[in-house]
Amino acid sequence: MSWLRRNLVVIAGLVTLAFLILPNAVVLAFSFNKPRGRFNYTWQEFSVDAWRDPCGAADLCGSLALSLQIAGWATLGATVLGVMVAFALVRHRFRARSTVSALIFLPMAMPEVVMAASLLTLFLNMGVQLGFWTILIAHIMFCLSFVVTAVKARVMSMDPRLEQAAQDLYAGPVQTFLRVTLPIAAPGIAAGALLAFALSFDDFIITNFNAGSAVTFPMYVWGSAQRGTPVQINVIGTAMFAVAILLVLAGMLLGNRRKKRAR
Repeated sequence: MSWLRRNLVVIAGLVTLAFLILPNAVVLAFSFNKPRGRFNYTWQEFSVDAWRDPCGAADLCGSLALSLQIAGWATLGATVLGVMVAFALVRHRFRARSTVSALIFLPMAMPEVVMAASLLTLFLNMGVQLGFWTILIAHIMFCLSFVVTAVKARVMSMDPRLEQAAQDLYAGPVQTFLRVTLPIAAPGIAAGALLAFALSFDDFIITNFNAGSAVTFPMYVWGSAQRGTPVQINVIGTAMFAVAILLVLAGMLLGNRRKKRAR
């Protein structure tokens, strides 16, 4: 019992981690399945055919490419705007600053279906044709608040004396920003960008309202779940999960190297 008490937190953490990873393990296992029917829900036979031809399902890779393209541009737009907004809210004092800050965080508290319906109404009243651009605009607006939150937290923790020291050493505003401010804020910017990419790629509700005839990967998965789920969906999901793990491990290795160099 004494050993259990000492390691209770570790055991609870491992059980929670296993619970979170279990769905991904199921997706990985069924990516090697060869179903006899249309649905890939019961194990039938081991096969690597889906891994050999991940684009074998009709329109799967097209929807995946569209989701990656939208997520990339949405991440870029939300990150650029979010960084500027975060610095403005932290470094400057202006009228209605608290109101702007509250409005920035409103999409995080608002249900997605409300925002999706509001954007759809706006686009229809403006006569904008639904498609790639409406999805992109909606995703940038949705991801912006998350980027601002991540970057703002990092900027608030920055020591302004470092920038003042650079200016005392005759560094100009641009040089100070590029060599001092930006490297210090880089972890927060990277976190906001990764969060924006994941949210944009994974979003279904806002996309479904404003997509028109465009079909993203989440919409493809939802549609195929009703008429027959191809094994290639599990392959794509497993590959993306592996890429996410590799990115996290790479970030941890880079962080450890920087700590060792600082010592």
